[in-house]
Amino acid sequence: MAAAAAQHQQQQQRRRQQHQKQQQQQRGSRGRPRPRPLRPRLPGLRAVRWRRAAPARRALWLLAVATSLGLLLAWSSNRLLHWLAFPSHTTVRTEWSRQLAFPAVTVCNNNPLRFPRLSKGDLYYAGHWLGLLLPNRTARPLLAELLGAEPERLRWFAKLADFRLFLPPRHFGGISEDFVDRLGHRLDDMLLSCKFRGEQCGPHNFSSVFTKYGKCYMFNSGEDGHPLLTTFKGGTGNGLEIMLDIQQDEYLPIWGETDETTFEAGVKVQIHSQSEPPFVQELGFGVAPGFQTFVATQEQRLTYLPPPWGECRSSDFGLDFFPIYSITACRIDCETRYVVENCNCKMVHMPGDAPFCTPEQYKECAEPALVVLGEKDSGYCVCQTPCNLTRYNKELSMVKIPSKTSAKYLEKKFNKSEKYISSSRFST
Repeated sequence: MAAAAAQHQQQQQRRRQQHQKQQQQQRGSRGRPRPRPLRPRLPGLRAVRWRRAAPARRALWLLAVATSLGLLLAWSSNRLLHWLAFPSHTTVRTEWSRQLAFPAVTVCNNNPLRFPRLSKGDLYYAGHWLGLLLPNRTARPLLAELLGAEPERLRWFAKLADFRLFLPPRHFGGISEDFVDRLGHRLDDMLLSCKFRGEQCGPHNFSSVFTKYGKCYMFNSGEDGHPLLTTFKGGTGNGLEIMLDIQQDEYLPIWGETDETTFEAGVKVQIHSQSEPPFVQELGFGVAPGFQTFVATQEQRLTYLPPPWGECRSSDFGLDFFPIYSITACRIDCETRYVVENCNCKMVHMPGDAPFCTPEQYKECAEPALVVLGEKDSGYCVCQTPCNLTRYNKELSMVKIPSKTSAKYLEKKFNKSEKYISSSRFST
């Protein structure tokens, strides 16, 4: 009985506590005002809908509301389209640096192969491609007229082109690097003097590279164990100074015009970054013999925005044959793939492990394929601008060399005539 009575008292006490809590909540709700729901108000619409207002007043309010809504929609759509266009701005900034990496300088002789270096086997296989022989491997009649002023050279070529008792080699490796290296102009013979920042340099400071001009030479390539050279200031005496002999007396004779014929004497020079392969045939500038040419250059670094703000490709994503992306690397990569796909061979300046083209493949397939690629099938090679680009603008000036007062000294120094120096020497 006692336990039942105690349980009954606990239940009554809980009921009293609950009743007290309910009363406290009711008192609190009575003391605080209830929040009213928020209702958007448009005074213009209210005035338009007010029936007691005059029609003219309602019309004015309607016009004002429609105009405001139109301006709001127009401005909002304009800002939305501007945002969807991903706008960008061009910023130009000039920075002064105490030390800059000196650019790579690629030098190519306009003449790819030296005429006196040809052997009987070279002439037998490549004579028609070089324009020296007819398809039946007989000498072109015009060559006798071209070489008539040099009887010794004419007799040498007549003997070289006589294949009556000649047994040709069984294998010819095509227009390969060995072929061009053996017949091309050697830097040891062309380079007469070289200075960089006032200190002597030589052929060991240059690296060999093959282009459409044959074997070329690159200064400050940063490869083959050569440290990257730097410069502290501009001006004469703080860069590269070279004097070359272009060996014009060893140029191939020109008997007519073809797509690959060059009538110029001199060299092609390209200034570029070390990460960019040379593309001398399109980006190089010509330097004539008999002149001292001064070249002033300025480094420019361009940064483009990637999609969706712009159209560029990161340099870190390389190509099939080049680890770093650039427009010239893309062009060479694309031309290589196009020629290999259509001719099953590659030209001497192209990368990869495809076999080198024979002279017949050069003449009948590879060279015409590049012409078609450049003129009719330009959509095959679409090269995007790299997101980070380094380029060098150039300003050229030149003076005649040699002067009348220095001609005798140079004749004695190089053991050559003044006429030869004027036609085959230049300084830059």
